[in-house]
Amino acid sequence: MLLLRQGERVNREHQTPIGVLHHLVVRWGDAETATARRALKRWFNGVAFVDVQAQTFADFWRANNKTAIAGNGPLWVVLGDSTAQGVGASSPLNGYVGQVMSALAARSSRPWRVLNLSRSGAQTWQAIDQQLPVLEELGQKPDLVTCGIGSNDIFATAPKRLRSTLRQLIDRLPRSSVMLDLPLPDGLWTVGSLCSPYVASINRTIHSAAASRGFPVAELSRHFARPWRGQFAPDLFHPNDLGYHHQARAVLAALPPAILQPQ
Repeated sequence: MLLLRQGERVNREHQTPIGVLHHLVVRWGDAETATARRALKRWFNGVAFVDVQAQTFADFWRANNKTAIAGNGPLWVVLGDSTAQGVGASSPLNGYVGQVMSALAARSSRPWRVLNLSRSGAQTWQAIDQQLPVLEELGQKPDLVTCGIGSNDIFATAPKRLRSTLRQLIDRLPRSSVMLDLPLPDGLWTVGSLCSPYVASINRTIHSAAASRGFPVAELSRHFARPWRGQFAPDLFHPNDLGYHHQARAVLAALPPAILQPQ
């Protein structure tokens, strides 16, 4: 066991779940667990940090959406989860949406409007039930729609249902859409490599359904990848500015040429 000193004997009591828990509690103050304790504290603080971000970033995009609806210029509608909100970045505009928006602005004489309908924690069915209806009732034809969803479904939605809802979602997207696939967590966390084959199968569903509609796919699975060091926010789940830079590269690489041409 990792938390036992090298060569220490493990008695029968320590082999039971209660014994292991008791052993950890007793040994928690030992010097050899100090590093683990500090790491756990940093992680808890990181989770609290991004929880606050989720609210403040949502407030930012709500205010931005009011301006976007009232303005003129090409319209980009964003569907998705917390990564579309930019949670984990140093500001909402340093998420992948903000970084792509800056790249589009540099290519256009008319300012792009971004209507960000994403929600932190959103699963695929919520994109269908809550975000798509707003897009469909918008009364304006968007020049671009991007949709990145599915990460929150991995442990929360049965595989068959997830594949079905992804196909339903893609079937209802307008023709100006670009789908985002999911990053492969290979080598990330303890279970990352175990999850990667399943995430890859979800990506195959995304690519297949998008191809049937003629949609390009932004390959986060290729651009946002190992080595992971330095690419994550303090919660070790959301990307930081650098991680979002790689995601923005994936989106820009997938955009139709007409979107990227100077206007």
